[in-house]
Amino acid sequence: MKPDMTLIARRRALNTVMMALCVGAALVAVAVLALVLEKLVAAGASSLSPAIFTQGTPPPGSSGGLFNPILGSLMMTLVAVLTAAPVGVLAGTYLAEYGRSSKLGSAVRFLNDTLLSAPSIIIGLFIYGAMVVPQGHFSGWAGSLALALIALPVIVRTTEDMVGLLPDSLREAAVALGCPYWRVIVSVGWRAARPGILTGILLAVARVSGETAPLLFTSLNNQFTSTNMNAPIASLPVVIFQFAMSPYEDWQTLAWTGALIITAGVLVLNVTARAITSRNMHQ
Repeated sequence: MKPDMTLIARRRALNTVMMALCVGAALVAVAVLALVLEKLVAAGASSLSPAIFTQGTPPPGSSGGLFNPILGSLMMTLVAVLTAAPVGVLAGTYLAEYGRSSKLGSAVRFLNDTLLSAPSIIIGLFIYGAMVVPQGHFSGWAGSLALALIALPVIVRTTEDMVGLLPDSLREAAVALGCPYWRVIVSVGWRAARPGILTGILLAVARVSGETAPLLFTSLNNQFTSTNMNAPIASLPVVIFQFAMSPYEDWQTLAWTGALIITAGVLVLNVTARAITSRNMHQ
């Protein structure tokens, strides 16, 4: 039976068109990212110096750095990750091991997906009403809790996916050796899923590192260097927002430099996460 040459030619033409569209879309995405990076480097690299990491934010018309907002962001992000990671790993493990077909597991999964897609400003408003208003003041703890709620669903989803990929044969082999099921999860499930769980935590850090809206309602800002988490504390995204909206050119330049620092940090976290995932796939 002779092939239909017209049909073959049509399929080849369609394949060529779709391939060209996919390549074009990829090039557009890469070009947009390249333009953003080019603008950040051009506008922010000129002020990048050791003083950025050692001096506090300056008043208009004077020199300074971004030490206090960088310190505040690191502190709140660290507290947020230390809060969200254990809860997220345990919740994700429950969904993967016990909640596959249960009603409770379906409800938890639905609520987690809803929280994952919720706008960050909604989470900021919730923490403002639940914590800031009763306390009567803004604080770094409130900002950390808001960031933790943003990071939590990312860690839950990643942990569930990674633990769920474990073959049932490994679980059955461990149970056959007499291991209790909690030991199977800890010694087999978590050990096999460790690179994926770590990747999820790094992606959660990247997710919260640039959040501004929730911090405006929770930690607000502080012009001075402070490590008191029970008081308003500076953060890099909020300072970038404040300086970018100001009429002072030196503040605007610092805002571009802060944006470059956040972008570089997020890029490093994403590259690290992909490297961990790639290494795990080749083992």
